Amino acid sequence: MRGLLAEIYTGIYFILKGYKILAWRYKTHGGEIDFIISKKNIIIFVEVKLRPTTDQALESITPKMKARISNAARYFLSRQSKGAGGISREFRFDVVAVSGFRIWHLDNAWFLPA
Repeated sequence: MRGLLAEIYTGIYFILKGYKILAWRYKTHGGEIDFIISKKNIIIFVEVKLRPTTDQALESITPKMKARISNAARYFLSRQSKGAGGISREFRFDVVAVSGFRIWHLDNAWFLPA
């Protein structure tokens, strides 16, 4: 329940910061992504962690979890149309750490493995 509240709080944060929410709790057979958002033609895949510190939030994201999120991101991207001129939109992976009413938004927390 607390994790769900952290996600709702994060969703409000994104809206107030001008992000467009494309999907919340996006599920595939290979994994789940807490949020898929966009801003300035960049697609952002977000993992939300309810932790006391940003370090603990980052440490809680295991290589196996990154792989599942990355696989779900690949699936999402494969279903999207190419941008103008056939160029794919940029994307990145972010982590949001929530502690009480405090939010830390960490851009480019990891990169898509080859």
